[in-house]
Amino acid sequence: MPQDSRSGVVIGVDIGTTSTKAVAYDTGGRQLASHSVGYPLNNPQPGYAEQDPQVILDAVLESVRTVVTELAEPVAGLSFSSAMHSLIGLNPDGDPITPSVTWADSRSSRQAERLRAVPSGLALHRRTGTPVHPMAPLPKLLWFAEQEPALFEQVAHWVGIKDWVLLRLCDALVTDHSVASATGLLNIHELEWDGEALAMAGITEEQLPQLVGTTAVLPGLTPQAAAVTGLPQRTPVVVGAGDGPLANLGLGAVHPGMVACSIGTSGAMRVMVERPGVDPLGGVFCYALTEDRWVVGGAINNGGIVLKWAGDALAPDLGEHAHAELVALAAQAPVGSGGLIMLPYLLSERAPHWSALPRGAYVGLTHGHRREHLVRAALEGVCQQLALVLSSVRSAGNEVREIRAGGGFARSGLWRQMLADVLGLPVSFPAGHEGSSFGAALLGMQALGLIPSIDVAADLVRIEETVRPDPAAAATYASLLPLFAELYDALVPTFTSLRRLAPGLPPELAPEPPPM
Repeated sequence: MPQDSRSGVVIGVDIGTTSTKAVAYDTGGRQLASHSVGYPLNNPQPGYAEQDPQVILDAVLESVRTVVTELAEPVAGLSFSSAMHSLIGLNPDGDPITPSVTWADSRSSRQAERLRAVPSGLALHRRTGTPVHPMAPLPKLLWFAEQEPALFEQVAHWVGIKDWVLLRLCDALVTDHSVASATGLLNIHELEWDGEALAMAGITEEQLPQLVGTTAVLPGLTPQAAAVTGLPQRTPVVVGAGDGPLANLGLGAVHPGMVACSIGTSGAMRVMVERPGVDPLGGVFCYALTEDRWVVGGAINNGGIVLKWAGDALAPDLGEHAHAELVALAAQAPVGSGGLIMLPYLLSERAPHWSALPRGAYVGLTHGHRREHLVRAALEGVCQQLALVLSSVRSAGNEVREIRAGGGFARSGLWRQMLADVLGLPVSFPAGHEGSSFGAALLGMQALGLIPSIDVAADLVRIEETVRPDPAAAATYASLLPLFAELYDALVPTFTSLRRLAPGLPPELAPEPPPM
């Protein structure tokens, strides 16, 4: 299909943790074609979560090529979204000499804890917007320097997965402000690499890609990429942004006070703001979308993965894909699960504590509890954790006027109502858009002059349903939230002892880290 700058069709390419999805949209927000290609998340050792960059590049090319062949309209350009926090070491020729180490990789836990423990740790968080956590590239770089020093010395450039894909597609070594703001290496107040962070990591500015805005337009594709995708070589490529900020855009949560909540396998809560900043205690991240749009919020490791665990561990008789049956089982238990609280930290946790230390726990278990109580408490725990994130968003000085939610959980009426009840606020559920890929397409349309502003997202996203909290249920959850919050601090010594004892205990079966 030929490229045409007068066309209103942009392909949003979302490079996720378990798949890449390309979706073509027109300027009215209509989805015209889509295709996704999956790939594995490799766990060669406990705590590792790696991917093969070439496999992901192949998935990008295949997904774009398939969409191009399905379109009847010409393509105005490509625009990109990607999972944040990935790290790849390249040799001088631009070839990977490390895997893509993803956000879910926790091997640098001790490096992150060491950084957090010093006074400069919180100052680093406030300057860079990125929590000091093993998800982030900064602790990962420290891990490579300390554990793989010979390999570390061979690396000419450190990049993220989208940076490398764009290098192969367009022969340009660039990274956008959004992805860079999630590395722990960018001063978000100056939009420049942070000298102190680079010194901590033991790298130089020359080893990082050139910083560009998220609406930067690369002039075209390499001959090889054009041949594989079926697009003309002159097709504009918009660098794009990270998947979290673009998910806000894709849900239409583009104005201050509008919070985007997503629960897939993991989850997140983010509000759009006009100036960067984090709360005094460092409970939230702050990532860029454009120069005057930022998202403040927090991500949680444990979303839908908790429901999957509940099915495997508590109700295997219901079958492997019995999500609806599990939710129906949870509905049999009362609001508050009869006083049973679950800390859903099956895969450690991120916001608002940003620690790889915690584990899951049930507290308040009695002889009268049955598996429906355990399943419901698990779902309630996910929503309570999001309520803690929302509290941190407010503590950062942000007004919360509206919540829009999406993700796989939104298909369940119980989850929808439970989320509204736990948050104590109405929650609106948009219909029909693919989140980050739609956000990428909209950002691309603005960059290419096809729409006046990304503000149109608020009008293009149709609200399917708004769920209001039930007053009695909201009151119950409000009384339980302080107990849920204080359990983390109370159990930190126990979590610490468990980690110390873990090497001498029989090994547990390690689940795969979740996709973002």
